[in-house]
Amino acid sequence: MTENLSEHTQRLYADMIDSFDEELEMEIDDNRLDDVLGEISTGDGMDRRVYFRELLRLQGELIKLQDWVVDQKLKVVVIFEGRDAAGKGGAIKRITQRLNPRVCRVAALPAPSDREQTQWYFQRYVSHLPAGGEIVLFDRSWYNRAGVERVMGFCTDEELEQFFRDVTEFEKMLARSGIVLIKYWFSISDDEQHRRFLLRMHDPLKQWKLSSMDLESRRRWEAYTKAKEEMIERTHIPEAPWWVVEGVDKKRARLNCISHLLSQIPYGDVHREPIELPAREHHPDYIRNPTPKEIIVPAIY
Repeated sequence: MTENLSEHTQRLYADMIDSFDEELEMEIDDNRLDDVLGEISTGDGMDRRVYFRELLRLQGELIKLQDWVVDQKLKVVVIFEGRDAAGKGGAIKRITQRLNPRVCRVAALPAPSDREQTQWYFQRYVSHLPAGGEIVLFDRSWYNRAGVERVMGFCTDEELEQFFRDVTEFEKMLARSGIVLIKYWFSISDDEQHRRFLLRMHDPLKQWKLSSMDLESRRRWEAYTKAKEEMIERTHIPEAPWWVVEGVDKKRARLNCISHLLSQIPYGDVHREPIELPAREHHPDYIRNPTPKEIIVPAIY
């Protein structure tokens, strides 16, 4: 159906199909995968069956990792950085999709308040760090200062240099405290970001993702590139190295990121006692009251 379309249009079409995949992923399990997907392929380089099978397999391993983190009282922080529309949110969604939100939570902080701007720069992030048995995924992090704040002029040159002096010491302190810190940079090409911005512009379900800041960041592509290069060069330390995820192919990026994350924390099986469903109590004198019809949601579907 898409053979006669331009490459650019085909990529936009593949992205639209991917949006539908996000909903399918919430419902699919291994037993009905073939029936749901049939022979459909996205056309963007990875067969959907392969993608779903690998995603579900890796998500099963994430559950094992989660159990290990709880059992061993580990403290894990994973940082996701990258340009706008690089795929950070999609990867985070797949990681958390089947995990316990009480164990694995996402920290996506808004712009600092007037009060927070007077605090130690890292202070507002510290309160989101994990306790034993927790995983925290930062959807953007303290590296905002080396990225958006620097490029958009929201910090001074002196504040930026102070950040670079402090951040490596801060992260070494986290490592000494027992926190496992993993940092990902999602990398996409100039053309790919352009395509994804166009998709958001023309998709009513995604227009909310485009802010004036995003549009300005698009104009300042080269400034962001220079900022990213210096950031990685100055903050790539043994205690907390950077890992770059090639993100042009979103499906492969998600799978590669999850697979790599699993490799960074040695984990094993946690013994569980067999679960037995208890018998329900029955009381002969119990009569269930009928639900008033006026409060029942209409059965439209």
